[in-house]
Amino acid sequence: MRSITTAVLSMALCAAVAAAADEKQVVLRKADGAEKVETNCAICHSLDYIPMNSPFLNAAGWDAEVAKMINAFGAPISPDDAKIIADYLKANYGK
Repeated sequence: MRSITTAVLSMALCAAVAAAADEKQVVLRKADGAEKVETNCAICHSLDYIPMNSPFLNAAGWDAEVAKMINAFGAPISPDDAKIIADYLKANYGK
């Protein structure tokens, strides 16, 4: 019970800190695959990494980035979802 209370309080604190920092929610470009990106990528990190890295990554770079998240960091993304995510990133945020 104590761990549940701690988790709830931690989540509330994180939300309060984000609100206090005036953090803006990242809205991805609406296109096929955006939901897969939001569902899979935001589990581990903020979605602001996507537009932040877009000036630097071409199609091969986005493929490598998705592969790195799966192979190096252990992101639990299926091969089918990985292709959809990579295709979305290349089409909407590629250099």
